Amino acid sequence: MDIDAKLADLGLTLPDAPAPAANYVPFVQSGAQLFVSGQISSDQNGLILGKLGGTMDAAAGAKAAERCALALLAQLRAALNGDMSRLVRVVKLTGFVNSTPDFTDQPKVINGASDLLVALLGDKGRHARSAVSAASLPLGVAVEIEAIFEIA
Repeated sequence: MDIDAKLADLGLTLPDAPAPAANYVPFVQSGAQLFVSGQISSDQNGLILGKLGGTMDAAAGAKAAERCALALLAQLRAALNGDMSRLVRVVKLTGFVNSTPDFTDQPKVINGASDLLVALLGDKGRHARSAVSAASLPLGVAVEIEAIFEIA
């Protein structure tokens, strides 16, 4: 699996693994599972802020979720000391969407992350998932996603 080549084909690169913003670690390995802390939506311009159903639509939210997926993969790469061949599969994503009370397209937003992981990893990227609404998220970001990976 050459994730860098697939990223390049999509015009994407992995960011540096973001440092924790508080008193927690970015990932914890327990046996063959790697738990990656929630990654908030950001890109080269900084945080991706917004409220779905208010200042942001589902398509923009999906792009924010895609950025979260890239950060999750960056944390995975850091945890594996760069050896992405150790990835067995993506087990589960939990996605949080900063949304208005009447917004109901949380799954469409988190599809941004899910679709990217499958595009990059094939069947290894298929996962269980939750997509839930949040009244607010840290720093006003649009999306936060955490992941569980199985590793060798």
